[in-house]
Amino acid sequence: MSGSENMMRAIVKPDRSPGLKLIQVPIPKPGPREALIKVAATSICGTDLHIFKWDPWAQSRVRPPVVAGHEFCGHVVEIGEVVTEVKVGDYVSAESHIVCHACAPCRTGRAHLCQNTQIIGVDRDGCWADYIVMPVENLWPNPPDMPLEIASLQENFGNAVHTAFATELTARRVLVTGCGPVGLMAIMVARAAGARTVYATDISNYRLRMARQVGADMALNVSEGNAAQTILADTQNEGVDVLLEMSGAPQAIDMGFKLLRFGGEAALLGLAPSGIPFDINNAVVLKGATVYGIVGRELWATWFRMRNLLASGLVDLNKIITHRFALEDYDAALRVMQGGQSGKVVMFPEGMDR
Repeated sequence: MSGSENMMRAIVKPDRSPGLKLIQVPIPKPGPREALIKVAATSICGTDLHIFKWDPWAQSRVRPPVVAGHEFCGHVVEIGEVVTEVKVGDYVSAESHIVCHACAPCRTGRAHLCQNTQIIGVDRDGCWADYIVMPVENLWPNPPDMPLEIASLQENFGNAVHTAFATELTARRVLVTGCGPVGLMAIMVARAAGARTVYATDISNYRLRMARQVGADMALNVSEGNAAQTILADTQNEGVDVLLEMSGAPQAIDMGFKLLRFGGEAALLGLAPSGIPFDINNAVVLKGATVYGIVGRELWATWFRMRNLLASGLVDLNKIITHRFALEDYDAALRVMQGGQSGKVVMFPEGMDR
């Protein structure tokens, strides 16, 4: 290829300021153990909003210029010279955490805790583009009939699956704090795993309506009435067996641990502001609670679990997809997601008439 044939569209964080920009950049070339993927669908995550807004977390982590986006699916169009695991034409999604395979966690079967992780769209160029290069080890084959929008959500779905299955869910009372897309997916996973009762809390009535639609038995707005008292009454003052904390909101964390029964389990995915007050003595130590910190997805145990949940029909991710946009309409897509009146938002590089 030469000239304009060697270029592609990409949504880029061009400098250290709010916003993103759609520009032309060179199509990347795959290395010996990499593949070039033509992106077919890509979805928006809370991390992308942090980068779009250029908040303190983004300022401390991202080094512009970088192509945004880390959730996608697409088709292999070129492979490196020693790649044998995939072939041109394969339909794939990808694990966004690129690990070193050499640090202690990687070498002891815990690569999701890799000390040298690079995340696409954060630490290196991402997928909000016509093409992306990925290490072949990060590619995940999809069934040919899987809808593009579902395939693009799998990376994010993995956060919910990893969080939920860190605990014992079957026949348990489960509280999900935070009903953004990952919280909604966690509700579906808890339901699929046979939870006795699923409670959900948030400050958005829109998201709480979605929580009920995907399986929450009780969805409560914590800004309207005493949600904690309502849940305690429904559990005969025993509290919940499992807390899945998806919001990172200090008030939600505090309430969640107060509702957790003695000897209960808590899995924490939401990132809280630094330096929040937390009564660890009464919330964890004296309560005998088991607490799990959740990072990414277990490689590759979480992905196999996701495949089974989706293939069995136990989880239907279509229920949380509310908006679809062409890639060039990224600004409108981001603002819909930022407004909180949406579930998952998916963008299509080839347009809406794909």
